[in-house]
Amino acid sequence: MTAETMIRFGAFLGVFLVMAVWEVLAHRRELTQHKGLRWFNNLGILLIDILVQRFTLGAAAVAMAIHAEQSGWGLFALVDWPYWLEFAIAFLILDFAIYLQHVMSHALPVFWRLHRVHHADLDFDCTTALRFHPIEILLSMLYKVAIVAALGCDAYVVIAFEVVLNGSAIFNHANVAMPQAIDRTLRAVVVTPDMHRVHHSVIVRETNSNYGFFLSIWDRLCGTYTPQPSKGHTGMTIGLHEFRDQSKLNLHDMLLLPFRKGISNYSIRPEATAARLEEENSARDGNQA
Repeated sequence: MTAETMIRFGAFLGVFLVMAVWEVLAHRRELTQHKGLRWFNNLGILLIDILVQRFTLGAAAVAMAIHAEQSGWGLFALVDWPYWLEFAIAFLILDFAIYLQHVMSHALPVFWRLHRVHHADLDFDCTTALRFHPIEILLSMLYKVAIVAALGCDAYVVIAFEVVLNGSAIFNHANVAMPQAIDRTLRAVVVTPDMHRVHHSVIVRETNSNYGFFLSIWDRLCGTYTPQPSKGHTGMTIGLHEFRDQSKLNLHDMLLLPFRKGISNYSIRPEATAARLEEENSARDGNQA
């Protein structure tokens, strides 16, 4: 196990344990599904992701950072800025790049097929942060490798960013309660659980908002920020309209989910969202009749 792997695993485990205990002591919402089954499925796909990544790309982003520095690649090879400034700029660019990647995961159907594995979770807790299809994990790694190569940033920046990204994802997916005053203060800078929970709402216009994983500024600057869910945090429904049966969302179902026929339109285009909402309302009226 490399030093980079040990650092990332240690940080991940520490944050996960803290959030898991916090969820037990002070949860925000009552869970609607069997917790043991959900955790088995979500931790199971995490294990598959780790194995797939280990036997394919591994620590490709860090390796690319080292190679780029040795080869004189990237933006930072062309300038002579102080290390702290290059570190800060690279970190901000990487975080914004992940925000854009997340937006594209909703905007393009081919990526949404993969990303809906994450959104199909019928509850929202710290294990939801681990629920990604292995193909999406590999594509995300290739994307980060390209960004790192273009920047030519230091390997320590990449390690620091990966640690912060993993830790913040677990934090902002946690089913934890915190005073509103603290939430307001924190979300001025970082994404909080209440802020990101909106993104997992079954309501399409809320799903298509709050894309940030670490810094909250990108959603505010890009006009994708939704302060609160319309039905409140305890009244909102988590997940996707078309996947409401937990018995059909087991581990093997999650792996096959991207390849199922049919795909709902969660495009960020306003007209597509409006069409989707009209379709949902018509279906709901028909069921009531």
